[in-house]
Amino acid sequence: MALTRTHMDRFEASMPRLEAIAYRLLGSASDAEDAVQDTFLRWQAADIDRIEVPEAWLTKVLTNLCLNQLTSARARRESYVGQWLPEPLLAGDPMLGPADTAEQRESVSYAVLTLMERLSPNERVVYVLREAFDYPHRKIAEILDITEAAAQQLFHRAKKHIAEGRARTEIDAAAARPIVEEFLAAATSGRTEPLVRLLTSDAIAIGDGGGKVPARTKAFEGAVAVAKFMRGLFKPGKAKRGLVGGSAEIHATTANGSPALVAVVGGRVVGILCLEITAEGIAAFRSQANPDKLERATRRWAATEHGDPLLHAF
Repeated sequence: MALTRTHMDRFEASMPRLEAIAYRLLGSASDAEDAVQDTFLRWQAADIDRIEVPEAWLTKVLTNLCLNQLTSARARRESYVGQWLPEPLLAGDPMLGPADTAEQRESVSYAVLTLMERLSPNERVVYVLREAFDYPHRKIAEILDITEAAAQQLFHRAKKHIAEGRARTEIDAAAARPIVEEFLAAATSGRTEPLVRLLTSDAIAIGDGGGKVPARTKAFEGAVAVAKFMRGLFKPGKAKRGLVGGSAEIHATTANGSPALVAVVGGRVVGILCLEITAEGIAAFRSQANPDKLERATRRWAATEHGDPLLHAF
């Protein structure tokens, strides 16, 4: 059916919320955009005047589309080359959604998005809708066609899985910035010892190259192993410049609300290194280098102001 201006306005008003939900559920901005577009097509085909609560209808349709994607994504990721990590979003990206509460901010943090891969599709839906968007369990149950008690049980199970993976609390951005700068100085010093002192003993480093950029298939584990890897990562070399297309500018920023280093070559984002910084030290590095997962970051980078780079690398 042809949409009226009122119908279009209703959908457009819901789009930011739908995109933010879809991104948290799928961990991919491009997949989130596709899910919202598919939701629009179903909205366009529906008898809209008979829909009593459009926002609830749209959320249910979107959630079901995302559930289908999550189920098929598990099979696809079994054949994914190397480690699979979510697509990072740079500071200010509207797809990050609400960030008024600590729960909302944590639900979109890179560390928690990675942990959500451990959840079942239904657990992930309940966790996202409850934690990030404050949906009552009754409404979540209606969306998933389950009982309210089952929704509550799924939420508690999801919270437990996330909490088990988040044994430490990250420090705030202001306190993290000098640590990021200290890390960068240590990583380019050519020595391992300064790096080891900045890391927790059980630090990890994970990279996603998607089979298009070289990345280790297994995580580096332990302070010494991670320090050696980081020292090598920031060591200049002709091969690295050839791989990324030139000498990279390294900027300090935030991605998904957490400290991050962004490598930029000729205006193109070629890598985002997300740091998990705790009171005990840097606990994790998660690097995204798959070019398919950096296209939105590149567009965001081109559209925003940023200061001078901290380093010209490679």
